[in-house]
This record gives sequence, structure tokens and C-alpha cells, in this order.
Amino acid sequence: MDTKTYGKMKRGKLVPEARIDLHGMTLDQAHPSLTRFILTSYSRGFRLVLVITGKGQKDDPHDPMPQQRGVLKRQVPLWLRMAPLNTAVMDVTEAHIRHGGGGAYYVYLRRTSRS
Repeated sequence: MDTKTYGKMKRGKLVPEARIDLHGMTLDQAHPSLTRFILTSYSRGFRLVLVITGKGQKDDPHDPMPQQRGVLKRQVPLWLRMAPLNTAVMDVTEAHIRHGGGGAYYVYLRRTSRS
């Protein structure tokens, strides 16, 4: 991705061509949905898509057993860097506040290879 395009993306000036909202899903629901969405977007020639994960619940300071929060927020970038999605994904960046901020990611997809 060139510097100019990256700057526009970080400032929220590029409009995502598609979006998926995963928050509220379990890991078992979210992973196949994300895979299908990314591969379909890639095959359609989309370059920038938005993946909404949510930020996760706030930690309860009075909880005697602290729990990990924001499981999807942590897991989605890992999935995007693993096969089969890593062949379609060029870059993953936290979204601009206009597109969800810390609860969403921009996923910049590679160009499809034309035969």
C-alpha cells in the first residue's frame, strides 16, 4: 500500500467497500463468518473492508476473578494473518473513530490476480 493511500485510510477518508459486524458472536460463529466475508470480498475485487469486533466489556474492578475481555478484538487480527486469509489480506489497521475506532479494523485486501 502506498503512503498516500495509507494516510487517507488512517484519517478515515477512504470509505470501506463492505463491512461485517462480528460483535456479539462467539469465536465459533465469528471465525467462519469472517473467513467467508474476506474471501468473498477479495474475489469481488474489493480493496478496503471494515471488520467490526466491538471493544469488549469493561473490566469490573470488583470482580474477584478477572476475566479476559475483548476476545474477538484480540483474535480477529490473528485469524487475518493465518491461512487461508493471509493470501488475500495485505494490511490490518485499527479503524478511524468515524468507522468504529478501537472496536473495528480496516482490512486492506490485495489486488486479485487476473488470468
